[in-house]
Parts: sequence; structure tokens; C-alpha cells
Amino acid sequence: MSLFFDAIRFLSKCSPYKLFNAFKVYLSFYLSKWRKKPTWVSLPFTLTFEPTTQCNLSCPECPSGLKSFTRPTGYADLDIYNDFIEKTHKHLIYLYLYFQGEPFLHKNFLKMVAIAHSKNIYTVTSTNGHFLSASKSEEIVLSGLDRIIISIDGSTQETYEQYRIGGKLNNVINGAKNLVEAKKKLKKNTPFIIFQMLVVAPNENQVDDVKKLAKEVGVDRFVLKTAQIYDFENGSPLMPQNPKYSRYKKDETGKFEIKNPMHNQCWKLWHSAVCTFDGTIVPCCFDKDAKYKMGDIKSTNFKEIWYSDAYNNFRNHLLKSRSQIDICQNCSEGTKVWESI
Repeated sequence: MSLFFDAIRFLSKCSPYKLFNAFKVYLSFYLSKWRKKPTWVSLPFTLTFEPTTQCNLSCPECPSGLKSFTRPTGYADLDIYNDFIEKTHKHLIYLYLYFQGEPFLHKNFLKMVAIAHSKNIYTVTSTNGHFLSASKSEEIVLSGLDRIIISIDGSTQETYEQYRIGGKLNNVINGAKNLVEAKKKLKKNTPFIIFQMLVVAPNENQVDDVKKLAKEVGVDRFVLKTAQIYDFENGSPLMPQNPKYSRYKKDETGKFEIKNPMHNQCWKLWHSAVCTFDGTIVPCCFDKDAKYKMGDIKSTNFKEIWYSDAYNNFRNHLLKSRSQIDICQNCSEGTKVWESI
């Protein structure tokens, strides 16, 4: 039933203009594939905005956890965000309020959610689940947040902390329970709550246990996610033994390679974009260090950036030789596995 309400809520965000724009996005993408030349007559219906790069945990394959960014770090300015939403909301269906960092560390995070909600945008965030107190959970429900992904990477503290370094599993479980209870107390169907398990070698034997835990807590969905390994060619202690939980496979030389075929196309470059906390537009969520800067919303309107020479050149490069773009070489688009609970 919760999935039904989520679908209805999503459809309620789709005005005729947004739907027509989305149709043009699909048309532009398939024309570009066919012509092998960038074509776009539309604006993205999905955007990501990064509240902060800061995080309370030290996960070993995460730039935020490792404090390894070469780009600036910090917290988003609310005025910049507000202006960004004001100029994009007419064509925007989905807004992902996370990129790197823990969103709930931003003191105005729920204001950001509320601003997008007031513009009839479907809002999603992802959290490590350490800031979901009973009072904060009620604030989340009242903010209008549509969907929340809670990372839970193990069924025991010993296993969980091998990847979520510095984290407390009980805090995550209790936080999820607080959110479930807040929805019941306030008689709301939102947010749609997802338990997401990043499957790595230390926790792959606990998938069924975490799925059972998700059912006991009362979340709406359970999803598995494969782990991105930066230096994957020679393997890693984090790589699962079960191949279905890994985004990598061995080649004939014994080295590892990514499973996904490297086609000269990418749907993300036509329907979405990412805005870092300081207003830099980058092409997708795999550009974690903002290497490929398309523009800056503090000085240039997003529409101008989207149709700019920088974007055109990047799309053209991708359509001709995607394998030469470093951020594409570890892409895992489509590697989540939904589970029913």
C-alpha cells in the first residue's frame, strides 16, 4: 500500500508542462544515440543538490569519509539553493538532496526540503541514519520529504562498523523506528522509507538478516547496492565473494573489470545534473571531486549552463569515446536490487 501512495504522490508532481518536457528529454536522448551527435531540446527533470560535503563517519571508499576531496568543502548557502530552485522548479520532477556528505549535518536541511516541497517537487535524501531522533523524525515528516534512504550495512555492530567506521548500528535502527512511529503519529504516508544495504565482503552473509530487520522495523522497502571500489583491478578485501553482489568480474588475465558494458551513451547526461554545495554544476554523481565543471549557478543561469559549449563538448565526447572519460570507467548505473519485505 505504501508503494501505491508513493506512486500517486509522484504523479501529483507531474504537471502537463513537466510531462511534455520529460517527453522531450527522452526524444533528445534517443535522437542523440541514433545520430551519434548531441541533441537536446529540453531541460533535465532530475537534479541533485548537495547540502554539504561533511560527514560524521569515515567510510573507506567515500571521499567524505576519507576527507580526500581536492575541491572546496563546506555547507550550501540557503540563498543560493533557494535561487536555484526558483529557476529550475518548472521543469523539475525529482530533486535528490544528497551527493557527498551527510545531509542532516546542514542546519537548514529541512528548510531546503520544505522549499522544494512548496514548489511541488518530489524530494529524496539519503542518510547514514544517525540523526533521526524522535523530535527530528516528526520534523522530517512535516517537512514534506517524499523519500528517505537509510544506509544499514550489517545486522551486528561488529560487521556494520567494518565499513561504517565510527557508526553505531543501534542509532540507525532506533532512528528508523522513530521515523516509522512519527509517520503513524502524524498520520502521514511520507516519507517513503528505504533500508539500503551496501553489500561488501564483511556483511554479504548478513543480507537475509538485514532484510528481516527491515521488516521488523517497518520500513517500506529494502534495497541492495553494490560497492564502488576505486582501485578495483587487483581486487579488494571489500569485494563480495558472491558475484551477484559485486559490480566487478575477473577477466581472462585474472584482473577485475566492471560488469557494465561501456556503451557510448549515458541517460544521465540528458535527464539529470548535479549541483555541488558551492553552486558548481557537474555532469553526474560519479564526478565526486567536481573534475568536470560545466558552470557555476552563482554567476550563470542553469539553463545557460545546460545548453553551454562545455556541456555540448562533454556529451559529444561521451557519444564518441565514453571509455576515455575517467568518471565513466567505474560507473554502476542500474546495480541496485530491490527486495520485497
